[in-house]
Amino acid sequence: MKNITGLFDTYNDASAAVSALEARGVRSDDISIVSNNADNRHTHEDNDSGAAEGAGTGAGIGAVVGGAGGLLTGLGIMAIPGVGPVVAAGWLAATAAGAVAGAVAGGAAGGLIGALMDSGVSEEEAHVYAEGVRRGGTLVTARVDDSMEVEAEAILKQSNRVDPMARRQAYSEQGWTKFDHSADPYGPAEIEQERDRYRGRTL
Repeated sequence: MKNITGLFDTYNDASAAVSALEARGVRSDDISIVSNNADNRHTHEDNDSGAAEGAGTGAGIGAVVGGAGGLLTGLGIMAIPGVGPVVAAGWLAATAAGAVAGAVAGGAAGGLIGALMDSGVSEEEAHVYAEGVRRGGTLVTARVDDSMEVEAEAILKQSNRVDPMARRQAYSEQGWTKFDHSADPYGPAEIEQERDRYRGRTL
């Protein structure tokens, strides 16, 4: 199995990639999505159970929120230090939640960074991906058979996947060096400004 990962500036692009992967036979259990939810696009009120009491401040995944089908029906609300509120589903989200819950101050990279590195993403790219989610993006990771790797990568690219090295350079030009879990999360206005910066580009 190979792990493929893509960062997307919009949830719509990411969800289109997830749907396309599922349509090509990648199991929902083998796909993960983590999407910034600072604008409260997804709320626990979408879910009849109302079980997300306090999920915005906890490390665990809170409640299921509405989705289009497959993996996207299992989105849960959680919070990631330095990123803020996200909606997430899948094995990477569960790993990140566990890493956040078990992290100690001053310890090794945990949370989203640790989960990405555990899945085979380089530390350099993991920092870009985590920062991308902090700035309003959505991360998709899929485990696919070796024979499916090229096609799966093409699906992510066709869905407007961000080039992580180009994005790292863009962040660096703004003085950024790496993801900081102690930094303040972006608010809705900052995220919209960030999206405007890259709208129509794949940097």
